[in-house]
Amino acid sequence: METRHYEVVSIDGDYANLRRTDIDTDDMKLVARALLPEEISLGSHLVYEMMQYEIEE
Repeated sequence: METRHYEVVSIDGDYANLRRTDIDTDDMKLVARALLPEEISLGSHLVYEMMQYEIEE
């Protein structure tokens, strides 16, 4: 399974827009906040691996 890196660029109610940071793209990914760590905020960096998001340390 591929590891992907994202940054939280906006939060709108129950959804967050994520931008991939490990490749050069302007595409945004809309993700339900229920699938993301509770403590995310604007600018948080996330790792997506094995169908799970975690805050990047």
